[in-house]
Amino acid sequence: MHKIKEKTDRFWEYGTLRTSRRGEFWITGKPVEKNNEKYQDAPMFVAWESPEEIKHPYPVVLIHGGLFQSTEWMDTPDGRPGWAQRLVEAGFTVFNVDRTGHGRSHSHPELAAGPLGPPFSYQTGRNVFFPKELEEKHTQWVFDPEDHDAYDAFIAGFSALPTDLEQSQITDSDRLSKLLDKIGPAIIFTHSASGPLGWLLAAQKKEAVKGIVTVEPMGPAFGTIHGLGHLKYGWTAAEIIYNRSIESFEDLQENFNQFFIPALQELPIAVITGEASPFTYYVPELIELLKRSNAKVQQLHLPDFGVYGNGHGLIYERNSDEALEPVLEWIENNITS
Repeated sequence: MHKIKEKTDRFWEYGTLRTSRRGEFWITGKPVEKNNEKYQDAPMFVAWESPEEIKHPYPVVLIHGGLFQSTEWMDTPDGRPGWAQRLVEAGFTVFNVDRTGHGRSHSHPELAAGPLGPPFSYQTGRNVFFPKELEEKHTQWVFDPEDHDAYDAFIAGFSALPTDLEQSQITDSDRLSKLLDKIGPAIIFTHSASGPLGWLLAAQKKEAVKGIVTVEPMGPAFGTIHGLGHLKYGWTAAEIIYNRSIESFEDLQENFNQFFIPALQELPIAVITGEASPFTYYVPELIELLKRSNAKVQQLHLPDFGVYGNGHGLIYERNSDEALEPVLEWIENNITS
């Protein structure tokens, strides 16, 4: 006879009860003609959730990192509520997207999006999220790296990226702009490889972007990121408008301290970094650009707020609730109606 599991194993019975409005919709993609047939390329899937009582005038748009999907903002790898639910509990309406070519936002390689790159390996996952050289400082990872079942489940959410990073950012920023047309002004959250989308959105939709929270954003400036592409415009692969014309990419790189992004002026921006992340070494040069652009920028380095031991996946590590607290306080103090 089949043995009935103990109640403690039935996570759907003891998970957090939620009282909210929620749903999903699509931001439609671009019609493409091919072989005398019409197709739709690269739509964007959006899930939303809103609390019984909305306490903040602006919703939040969550944009996940590279190769992953919107699930990274949802439940954590060890089963706790992630930042998406915590933001709803804090009184925000939340829109959680799958970037084009990721998750449910399908994109056919024979259409405009182009071919995909290599899949995300276990070795890359370790180097990015819990590198051995930082393991003494990195105390908040959610599972033992030798727990193969947990590692399998974590890697399952990753896929491949389009090989054309510039086109990917152009497509993503177009769909996200259309999302803001639909929902109105919002606070933009980015993580890792979606960091450039915050700058591009601010340049395209200045009045609709009320603030940016960028968690461990992609860099360094002009960097070639393995498996992702080249940031030829400094902090983006797609073109962004600077204060002066770009005579050449060599001119931009050699004289970068003379360039700034006018659209970021007076824009509240929080840059979130963890204590034990390999991604934080280039953040000071990003802060310099944001200050040159006269943004209202603040680096929220988590140890400065008593939150220790975090790596690149700080949004879903063991102390993810504590990591969110300074972000919520920053929003309350810097983004008003």
